[in-house]
Amino acid sequence: MHWNRALAVAGALMCIPLSSATSPETKLLLVHKTKYAMGTVYEIAAYDESPQRALKAIDQAFVEVVRLDEMLSNYKPESDLSRLNRNGHYHAEKVPPDLYRVIEESLTYSKLSGGKFDITVAPLVDMWKAALRGDRVPTAEEQQKLRACVGYEKIELIPPDMVEFHSPCMRIDVGSIGKGYAVDRAVDILRANRIKNALVDAGQSSIYGMGAPPGRSAWEVHLRDPSNRVDPTVMLSENSVSTSEQTAPSLLGNETAGHIIDPDNGKPLETKYALSIVVKTGTASDALSTTLLLVGPEKGKSIVRELADAAAIWISADGETETVTTGPQIRLLGKPEAKAGMERGLLGSPREK
Repeated sequence: MHWNRALAVAGALMCIPLSSATSPETKLLLVHKTKYAMGTVYEIAAYDESPQRALKAIDQAFVEVVRLDEMLSNYKPESDLSRLNRNGHYHAEKVPPDLYRVIEESLTYSKLSGGKFDITVAPLVDMWKAALRGDRVPTAEEQQKLRACVGYEKIELIPPDMVEFHSPCMRIDVGSIGKGYAVDRAVDILRANRIKNALVDAGQSSIYGMGAPPGRSAWEVHLRDPSNRVDPTVMLSENSVSTSEQTAPSLLGNETAGHIIDPDNGKPLETKYALSIVVKTGTASDALSTTLLLVGPEKGKSIVRELADAAAIWISADGETETVTTGPQIRLLGKPEAKAGMERGLLGSPREK
């Protein structure tokens, strides 16, 4: 995805005076910045009376996101996650509190999904990522060997801060929950700095809305629509939305590859849908977006019905939709004409894919 040029430079700052709907004498300023971390572009837009306070809060939030990237990355050999992947086999390894919480949360969604959500698929993810880059498709024997390394039940958490892998070859990848967790931590820091109205966006994968823009009741967010016909839209205020979609075969040159792995068969997920889920936290929306894409609409709806204040939509390339809600509304606005190749940016401006 190519970002709108006006928003693409990391560290870009924008301050625009706006009048508050509740106090005509109060001038609110929009402060907007971007930062590259966790393999994507994070954006934060905040409204506040003091641009200096908003800027300081946003900078602190980005420092936290970068800190978590250094901790949770499976690409950086010095990260705490990489150290655990090297040393945690049949040995209780001490980990930082944030990594412990991310693993603990991940196991919750593994149990909720009957094992479909599983951070221990890292060996399989790496194998299929190689195929995505153009390497040969792994043999059945190679796939079976790595599948033996997978299984969330083989992770043991030893409170308050120890983790042990009961497998000689297990590795974990928290990419399906880490961005959402980082979004939540950024929101916590903004709140600690007395920021009440902000939108935090992790590459349009996970988005959290705090309060609302001036004169509005919530933040309007247009969701991923592979059909370019439905235009699903949600209003976020003190909640989050995340989207998951399998890598398009046309982008791979290899229809057997993909970055979302089904732990049941060890192969890239085959699905016609893009999935978006609205819930209360970024951590939950991130993990649930992968979960619901993996389980599909039928089982996914049953999962959502057990959640408070949640809504989900599955959309196919031909415009087929499946929806479920226990509160939030996902509006299907439709589009009068196709706008191929365009997608709305965080602040409402069009952006090229």
